[in-house]
Amino acid sequence: MLSVLSRARKSLGRAAVALAALAVAACEPVTTAGSGPAVDRSQPVPVALLVPAGSGQASDELLARSLQNAARLAAADLGNVQIDLRVYNTAGQPSRAATVAAQAVEEGARIILGPVFAQEANAVGAAVAPSGVNVLSFSNNPDIAGGNVFVLGPTFQNTANRLSRYAVSQGSGRIMVVNDRNTAGQLGRTAVERAVAQSGGTLVAAMDYEFSQNGIVSAAPGIVERAKASNAQALFLTADTAGALPLVTQLLRENGLPADTARFIGLTRWDIPSATLSLPGVQGGWFALPDPGVYGQYEQRYRAAYGEAPHPISGLAYDGVAAVGALLKRGASDGLSGRALTQGSGFVGVNGIFRLLSDGTNERGLAVAQIRNNQVVVIDPAPRSFGGAGF
Repeated sequence: MLSVLSRARKSLGRAAVALAALAVAACEPVTTAGSGPAVDRSQPVPVALLVPAGSGQASDELLARSLQNAARLAAADLGNVQIDLRVYNTAGQPSRAATVAAQAVEEGARIILGPVFAQEANAVGAAVAPSGVNVLSFSNNPDIAGGNVFVLGPTFQNTANRLSRYAVSQGSGRIMVVNDRNTAGQLGRTAVERAVAQSGGTLVAAMDYEFSQNGIVSAAPGIVERAKASNAQALFLTADTAGALPLVTQLLRENGLPADTARFIGLTRWDIPSATLSLPGVQGGWFALPDPGVYGQYEQRYRAAYGEAPHPISGLAYDGVAAVGALLKRGASDGLSGRALTQGSGFVGVNGIFRLLSDGTNERGLAVAQIRNNQVVVIDPAPRSFGGAGF
């Protein structure tokens, strides 16, 4: 147990920094949807890609390179659709992102892909709104979605919806939500509560814990007692692998929560990093992930082209270019308008099918996976079209 405690203690410290950034409130998003400037297919269509290079952080440089590589890989797959991909560095700063976005529009960009961080995307949306240019950001924060800003990142609500529907279909509809007592945890809890209600399940209880090692240790017995008293068939956990998940799952089991009657469901990816799969507490748990077959093909192609593994977020850049290409292929002059972007049939990218919604968020086709014997096993495949199984 000492190794798990040590790992969790270090993870909690790292996660706190990221969550502090998330907790900063975004400005009000632009309220008028981008109509999209006219598109001339007789020439390559200018597309701006905003990446976080120039911040001085090695992690930002790696992410920027991976986003560029993925976008170029997607552009090469567009066939007879030609885009002029132009890369702009934001340094991860909202003010810088707004400046280069305005520059990109002045230089002819018909749509903007990126940036990564929520406050950057919010600033970019406001900066280019007068031009009617739409922004396909790589953020997953729904607070900045709306108007001319769309988020391509996987949202808590989409994941909660998928897993709640599956849990109810499997007879595990009595659900308790357990969340970190911080901004991300509260957002996750809200998403789960809404998803359980919409899926026909029953939210039997909800408890949180202080986001610290001592907080988790102190809260675990009470959470187990409440789960048993409410006859919860599943505990929906908002914790992630870089934060509280290793410690929470272990302590709840050690405090007597039976694995055969109270299953763990994860709101976040449990397969990254892969070392998480060997933790005793996550065995048997469910979580959602993009279509592994489709993403695996992308990963192989990326490695072959660039000699390294793609950053997990890089697939969003591919998806963005793929969506733009699919719309341009139709040849309509308003092909990049808000109406076109929110077509109901959606798009296909390296993370599977996805579609953009009128409120600026997205819906993605996800697979449901279970951890068995330290391995990821897909127990409900990702849908291949909207309106089918999984939706």
